[in-house]
Amino acid sequence: MSLLKKISMIFVSAAMAVLLGCQGETGSSGESAQVTQIESGSGVVAVDQAVDVSIGGSIASGENSEKPSDLLSTVAAKFVKARPDLKIVDIKPAEAEGVYQLFFEGKGSVYLMSSGDHFFVGDLYHLDEGRIVNVTEESKNGPRAELMASIKQEDMIIFSPEGEVKASVIVFTDVDCGYCRKLHREVPAMNALGIEIKYLAYPRAGVGSESYKKIASAWCAEDRNEALSKLKAGVQIPVNVCDGNPVAEQFNIGLKAGLNGTPALILESGELIPGYLAADKLAKTLGI
Repeated sequence: MSLLKKISMIFVSAAMAVLLGCQGETGSSGESAQVTQIESGSGVVAVDQAVDVSIGGSIASGENSEKPSDLLSTVAAKFVKARPDLKIVDIKPAEAEGVYQLFFEGKGSVYLMSSGDHFFVGDLYHLDEGRIVNVTEESKNGPRAELMASIKQEDMIIFSPEGEVKASVIVFTDVDCGYCRKLHREVPAMNALGIEIKYLAYPRAGVGSESYKKIASAWCAEDRNEALSKLKAGVQIPVNVCDGNPVAEQFNIGLKAGLNGTPALILESGELIPGYLAADKLAKTLGI
């Protein structure tokens, strides 16, 4: 019996860049310049090519010989020797029998075989009736929503509708990102539809880079909305990196949230939508 029929799961392999935290610019297709993504609308995806992955023709017996705590200790010792820069913070049973999800601090997660000797990098998908569900992404929504809720409103640059706010969307942005600029041109239309846009800074080149200095200057400006809009229109503003600005903190929050590029939209549910969306498509996604 094939893996697909036996447990109705699909592993889609991804590059080790997921663990290394590569960042790219993400367009409307959800494709990053460095890390290929698979779009997930409400956790449901359309997959053109899925890879049926197994070890030696099978995927573990389903009989977990070790408890998660014991397995964590065993695997942690191996990872420390191979990759001391990766800090393991948790391990949980996955939906697939004989498989565990191993979590790293600030680096996402991998799927581990119960033997503790093999792992996969990528997302776990479940074949449901008439659809394919990204189980990995769905499991991140709750913790990601809690992470977003911890951010102070005053540390955001917010573009609000004049009338009723029907939905709020957090957008991680970089002023030197082409698709971020394209998305910003849609903000007036989004506001007209009742969608509030809450910007957080995510300079892809990292803290201390030229992009960081630009976006930090917007956060330090007297009129932050105007300053950010000017930068996204290609207009230079005075460099003013003030003490205590939240850009570095927001960048680190983006890493924890699992960002691989910009723009990155996070819905109130915690769902992460990578890439540019036009106002009408975003409204449809939000059910407005």
